[in-house]
Amino acid sequence: MRRPNFITSTALVCTLATAAAAQAAPKTGAEVLQRMHDAYAGKWYNTLTFVQKTTRYRPDGTQNVSTWFETLWHGTPGGTRLRIDIGDPAVGNGMLYTADSTWRLSAGKVTATQDKGNEFLPLIEGVYMQPVARTVEQLKPTGVDMQRVTKGEWGGRPAWIVGTASSSDTTSAQFWIDTERNVVVRMILAPAPNAPTLDIHLDGYVPLEGAWLATKIAMMSGGKPLQTEEYSEWKANSVVPKTIFDLEQWTTAPHWAKGRLPKP
Repeated sequence: MRRPNFITSTALVCTLATAAAAQAAPKTGAEVLQRMHDAYAGKWYNTLTFVQKTTRYRPDGTQNVSTWFETLWHGTPGGTRLRIDIGDPAVGNGMLYTADSTWRLSAGKVTATQDKGNEFLPLIEGVYMQPVARTVEQLKPTGVDMQRVTKGEWGGRPAWIVGTASSSDTTSAQFWIDTERNVVVRMILAPAPNAPTLDIHLDGYVPLEGAWLATKIAMMSGGKPLQTEEYSEWKANSVVPKTIFDLEQWTTAPHWAKGRLPKP
């Protein structure tokens, strides 16, 4: 009788144990974020540009459609930054976001500032590029309870839901992460105290430079649509000059979409 290969058997046991650990249910939101980070560490794109068709739904049922040009960048110092140009960038209307601050501009001049950032940034970019502890800190203003994690399903795919103990809970602040792709697919958040809760869906994921990009976003409140976003002409890891995020050079810095007219 042939004796079993002890080394091979041991290696197989270790492999199975590792696989089992990877499938084990995370106990905290920080563990979910760590899986996201580890899945794409050193692989996720640090710049992204795209054209966005934005449809806003008014209370009277009418719609407003506009073209936005968006530029995302992550680096040090500064972390993640997102510049949004509403219409032709040469006109200078738009917003600048970080994870904790917002600047609104009209004709290239700052018209308002807020000590509140864009809730998307830590989950669509920062989590893959920075220590998880920083992402956890950036998510604190959302009110998501990072000690609560449960299973769910989104678009027929398994997901981890951080912030609630039940997948039927639609009121608690929470975010949903595709367990296989390690990307955010849903967020339920109140954008400000006493503000209506938003149900945000991130769909239409496509592979991009070894990572992923959601190309269709829908924001709803009370089951009614507030805003939808459709991306096109996306490009990752292109050279983006830092001056594009300089408020003093908002209309003069080189811009990949400058001079383009909004699409009808």
